Amino acid sequence: MIVDAHHHFWDPATADYPWLTDELAVIRRAFGPDDLAPLLRSAGVDASVLVQTRSNREETVDFLAVAERTSWIRGVVGWVDLTDPAIDEALARLRERPGGQRLVGIRHQAHDEPDPDWLLRDDVVRGIEAVGRAGLVYDLLVRPRELPAALALARRLPDVRFVVDHIAKPPIASGALEPWAAGMAAFRELEHVACKVSGMVTEADWSTWTPADLQPYVDHVLEVFGPERLLFGSDWPVCLLAATYEQVVDAARQALVGLTDEERAAVFGATAARIYGL
Repeated sequence: MIVDAHHHFWDPATADYPWLTDELAVIRRAFGPDDLAPLLRSAGVDASVLVQTRSNREETVDFLAVAERTSWIRGVVGWVDLTDPAIDEALARLRERPGGQRLVGIRHQAHDEPDPDWLLRDDVVRGIEAVGRAGLVYDLLVRPRELPAALALARRLPDVRFVVDHIAKPPIASGALEPWAAGMAAFRELEHVACKVSGMVTEADWSTWTPADLQPYVDHVLEVFGPERLLFGSDWPVCLLAATYEQVVDAARQALVGLTDEERAAVFGATAARIYGL
């Protein structure tokens, strides 16, 4: 089974997306299952994980309902207020909603918080502990600035499963590896932390990138995490700023061409199925 472990849906006509600025005008329109389904079929992708786009519980409720009626959406990474003292009850209520059995993880846009150590706030840590108690994964949406806090959090919570989104958004357009590479290397021994091979084309130069630009970054996370802790994700439709869905899939396949069939199968599906319990 091939799994796209990271994509989104949204509709700016019905909700507010502050991050959809004028620079992103080309994707400031509605995207839903009917748009993605033919792309999955064409690329040979069998299943997907739908990921939150805004800090709003109602979006998670809607996403669970969409997953309930869309057979290929096998999991939803949603949003809850991690600082809510009643977070355990909030998670339980989500699971009681239509499609609630497909809730597999929680995410917050930590890289948009002014404080680079936001993940280490006591109330946030308590919330992420509750996510782990509920048997859910916590997705780490961070850039290199937040990697030290993400590392400290993962070390503090060894019983929570973490997934680093978008290989922590390294500066691919500049070709620089540090300090990103050193920050990622520190996760090597933390076996409860995995990483998504996703979101790379939009960190590269949108108009001139080639698969070769991505290779040093993929090689590094392969060396740090190994294929058994890497998951492919398209980051569609954000990826459309720089590439088509097919180009994203092809670029990932090229970057992983040196792996064995079994190792590629892990990155393109088995790891996601295991970690998210799809």
